[in-house]
Amino acid sequence: MQFIRYHHISFKNAFRGLFWAFSTQPNFRIHGFFSILAIVTGFILKITPVEMTILVLTIVFGMGIEMVNTSIEAATDMITTEWREEAKIAKDVAAGMMLLAAIGAVIVALIIFIPRLWLIFF
Repeated sequence: MQFIRYHHISFKNAFRGLFWAFSTQPNFRIHGFFSILAIVTGFILKITPVEMTILVLTIVFGMGIEMVNTSIEAATDMITTEWREEAKIAKDVAAGMMLLAAIGAVIVALIIFIPRLWLIFF
């Protein structure tokens, strides 16, 4: 019974974290919008199940990285509110990690969607 209670609390806290990210982080909402757009586009263009899986995994990876970035920024702010080179490096590297994931996600989307869009328009 304790096992179930512990995991219930873990899931409750995890959902609270997701809700917080969606409700307070503009970048997370932007990623959410483009993620939904990509999935809808995938259905419209009738991409294969493997391509949809790759798309969904890319989305989950990118949104997870955005949450890690936000966590690093919050933890850094908790440690120090004054300007410090080390804090700047931590925040810049976390932002760079997110940028890299976003670039990768765009590349994945282009690889999946461009051939189908090419057939439709040309």
